Amino acid sequence: MATTTTAVELRTMSDDDLADRLREAKEELFNLRFQAATGQLESHGRLRAVRRDIARVYTVLRERELGIIDATVGELTPGDTVDDDRKAAASTGEAHE
Repeated sequence: MATTTTAVELRTMSDDDLADRLREAKEELFNLRFQAATGQLESHGRLRAVRRDIARVYTVLRERELGIIDATVGELTPGDTVDDDRKAAASTGEAHE
């Protein structure tokens, strides 16, 4: 049973490591769902934690795709924060895409 990984830890990983982490988490989620269906699941909270881990990995991958964080360093680009675009759109009344 793997522990949850924070977004900060995920941002320091390479794309290959993130792909491996995503594959492992999806495999664990499949096994947990199978255990739940057969009545063998002991920790139902683990389902939620694994789903959130998967979402975190997808979020980091998307941030890199959009250029919000630098894929080679795993940090925010200079002068940027993750919420800058959202705050700017909210103040002008525009929808965030």
